[in-house]
Amino acid sequence: MAHAYLTKVPVTAVIPFIEAMTAPGDVVLDPFAGSGMTGVAALAAGRQARLFDVSVLGHHIGRNYVNLVDADTLRCQGAAAIKRARATVGDLYRVPCADCGVPAETAKSIWSAVMRCDACGNEVNYYEALRDADWHKPQMQCSRCAASISSRSSRVGEEPVLNSIACSCSPKQREQPWTEPPVTPCADGLTWPDVPIEPSRQMYQASALGRHGLTSTAAFYSRRNLCALAALRDAIEATGDEAIRGKLRFAFTAILTRASKRYQWSRQRPLNAANANYYVAPVFYEWNVFDLFSRKVEAVARSDAWIRERRLERRLSEDGLAEQVTYEIASATSLPLDDGSVDYVFTDPPFGSNIFYSDMNLFQEAWLPSGKFTETGLEAVVDRTDTGSYRSADRYEHILTEALRECRRVLKPHGHITLLFGNSSGAVWRLLQRAIADAGLVVVPELIATLDKGQRSVKGLASGFEHVATVDLMLTMTAGCPSAQTAPPAPADVATAVRDIASSSADVSPSQCYVELVREGFRQGWDLSAIDLSAVTRLLRDANYEVDRSTGLLRLRTS
Repeated sequence: MAHAYLTKVPVTAVIPFIEAMTAPGDVVLDPFAGSGMTGVAALAAGRQARLFDVSVLGHHIGRNYVNLVDADTLRCQGAAAIKRARATVGDLYRVPCADCGVPAETAKSIWSAVMRCDACGNEVNYYEALRDADWHKPQMQCSRCAASISSRSSRVGEEPVLNSIACSCSPKQREQPWTEPPVTPCADGLTWPDVPIEPSRQMYQASALGRHGLTSTAAFYSRRNLCALAALRDAIEATGDEAIRGKLRFAFTAILTRASKRYQWSRQRPLNAANANYYVAPVFYEWNVFDLFSRKVEAVARSDAWIRERRLERRLSEDGLAEQVTYEIASATSLPLDDGSVDYVFTDPPFGSNIFYSDMNLFQEAWLPSGKFTETGLEAVVDRTDTGSYRSADRYEHILTEALRECRRVLKPHGHITLLFGNSSGAVWRLLQRAIADAGLVVVPELIATLDKGQRSVKGLASGFEHVATVDLMLTMTAGCPSAQTAPPAPADVATAVRDIASSSADVSPSQCYVELVREGFRQGWDLSAIDLSAVTRLLRDANYEVDRSTGLLRLRTS
């Protein structure tokens, strides 16, 4: 958990597969390595790992996860970087406590969008309108003409409303009305990246960035945080030891999302940052950059300690750790490895059009000293809209097929390939079936497992039934030829299977039911084209099932 990344696989889910399929010292390959969790798992289990991905951010994260350093030196150098940065920009987050008058440190500020009333043109502070409506969004109205105000109203600006401060007069953080810090953010001598977000990017279209004026990376940060980040980045780059500098850079990129405007405010508690989209909520946090970084350095030290503890449990030596895991920027379709050179493959490829990695990586890659960015033309994704260079499902299938062929080429005889995959569309599962077969691989039925990441779809919270599957399949394959052609299942067989799965346990969610059905389809040799999550949802409703909103689990309707 030291560094967020999209669709990260839990290390504890990877280790059992690596230990079951390999012996200590064996080589594990991940051609879609992402943030390098396969490498972390391999290092913890005493195996070697060869990681590849086209992601520049993934390369940075994955290499530094296994860049184990001395914890005390890391803490010392992290504190020194903060001190140098504070000396450059001054007390940006220092404000007087409203209760005792003593200077206090702002932990985070709450900002509100300013909306234009569609009826009278009045500018309305969204937070204040929500507060005046007793926190009921449907009752929000313009203070001048009483017309309805919502998040769909036109945004014309943003302004701070509250500070959450840490003061010696209180054991807890306390909120107070926002006040101007005595030190004004000054950019003298400081530079920060401001990379344009082109209209051709998929997430530009999905987030309507042009309408909100959010067309470059710097627009997602307050000026105060841009100054703090730039000063901190410069202080980190002045660190002498290369390994420590890399680890501090790792902690720095880990705070960039939270330090932006993409961290949504909630009355109860912070809702977390939007990692998978460009969404800026109408009320958001501006976090203290130095506080974020200090806490992240501690998290990074704990991450290193966790890996060392797992190795100690297995009585593994600390010698030669740096050479045991390598990570290169390369396409999964053309691996720079010899034939028959790896013992096992564990990989988690992108899931079609679920997430656009290069778009979301832009915010962190912009701050890296390499000046490189993930090439959108190399990503294994399917575009949702055609913005000029459409990345089609056929292209995605070709990349997946060629990547699996490469895995088969570099795998030793009788080796196994485990592929983690999740989707809500039968057409995408069918695409995967074809890619596996065309690569000369067969799924081992008794080795199919599921991975439940334990997080319900946001889209499913309001309606009960989810629209996005949140459970993945772990398909283990070997080289071979499919024994028979797949065939569409009879509708009655699918309906029976859904009922059997739903009634098999009291702890089944719609996503679990869906993925169990897909698993059954792989075992039975079904053509999965028509096995959509939406179809399974209909079958569950027809069978008199509903979703318990508090748990997300299926239950029979009582009336």
